Amino acid sequence: MLKPAVFLDRDGVINEDIGYLHRIDDFRFSHGALAAARQLHEMGYALVVVTNQSGIARGFYTDADFQQLTAWMNEQFRSAGAPLTAVYHCPHHAEQNNGESCECRKPLPGMLLKAAADHQLDLSRSLMVGDKEDDVRAGCNAGVYLTVRIGPAGTETGADACLISLADVPAWLQSRLL
Repeated sequence: MLKPAVFLDRDGVINEDIGYLHRIDDFRFSHGALAAARQLHEMGYALVVVTNQSGIARGFYTDADFQQLTAWMNEQFRSAGAPLTAVYHCPHHAEQNNGESCECRKPLPGMLLKAAADHQLDLSRSLMVGDKEDDVRAGCNAGVYLTVRIGPAGTETGADACLISLADVPAWLQSRLL
């Protein structure tokens, strides 16, 4: 049976967005992010991180730097009772390939579709949580059931909801499902 997932953008949702984050010492979880992830996991959702990481293509850090930070982040989620099913990243930037986008960079749905195929996820019962319009569009392009934009009031978009932080998602989702 296919399982629903919560697809999470990393920078600006899971952690504070400081721009091209690649060092563990600079990583700061967003307020309530791990507790919210644990609640979502307990609600039966697979947790999948889908993140654009153009800093790799730009030469600001390496894929190995990203993998090291990701391994540490995975351990923090696991220790908090919110194991990540997978982390997918796009190492490209929008200006690569003579302006042609790759298949994995959000707003294209490549990372979400690959995760769904790799882990038998039901996109029609899943949601995408991101802080940018490209995150919302990636969720819509993949056919997820609900999209949530994280950010202050005034950042409303075509998302199903605009919430202040990931900490607000479990209660909002619970209210939608009742």
